[in-house]
Amino acid sequence: MATELFNRDDHLCLMFSDLCDGGGEAVQANQFLVVDGDTGAIIDPGGNLAFNDLFVGMSRHFPPSRLTALLASHADPDIIASLDRWTTSTHATLYISTLWERFVPHFCKAGKTAGRVVGIPDAGMRIRIGRHDLVAVPAHFLHAEGNFQFYDPTARILFSGDLGVSLISGVRARTPVYDLRELLPHMEAFHRRYMVSNKILRLWADMVSTLDIAMLVPQHGAPLAGPAVGQFINWVRELHCGVDLMGARDYKVPA
Repeated sequence: MATELFNRDDHLCLMFSDLCDGGGEAVQANQFLVVDGDTGAIIDPGGNLAFNDLFVGMSRHFPPSRLTALLASHADPDIIASLDRWTTSTHATLYISTLWERFVPHFCKAGKTAGRVVGIPDAGMRIRIGRHDLVAVPAHFLHAEGNFQFYDPTARILFSGDLGVSLISGVRARTPVYDLRELLPHMEAFHRRYMVSNKILRLWADMVSTLDIAMLVPQHGAPLAGPAVGQFINWVRELHCGVDLMGARDYKVPA
């Protein structure tokens, strides 16, 4: 079931939140379809658990044959392990950090990604989808070394990858949250472990504070909307995590 995040002037953003919510076997993950006119892109298309249902579900809204882009925030299996099937069933080009450009072919049969992968430079880039650009925004080490978020200026949505994650069910993830306090019990442990450091979070917070964001939508869990966007930016600005918390006790040879 698709959740409509934005639909105006022939520009559509859909979220699929319950395609791999299978009783705890795998982590819940969101996939996104952005359509502008007769052109479309999938953001973080997911692994093989999601492929069939995503392909069928998006076909109800947009023909997969018209997809021009697959956008991957990073190279984890829940982001892009289904690449082999997408390269078979569409003509779309994959956009991913240059750090992962030569790793993602390992998800595919030999030769299937030839000429179909564009490396996003560390500074980010603009990617044309229909009449408008999506912006690949640097988010390095949040949580991957080469990591990008995708900002849609038309919808004012920041697709934030693993930043902003809440570990909840796919059904609950359909409903945007307007008060961050509702999600913090499902967010804090994840962010303290998966984000690299407070320094990087502060750099990110300073950068995204310059954007007009109506909704911040992570790859796991519920979208943050309205006041929750600013609350989240302020929260991570002060969060100590990752290497901030590590010490000698974490690096001991097991007895």
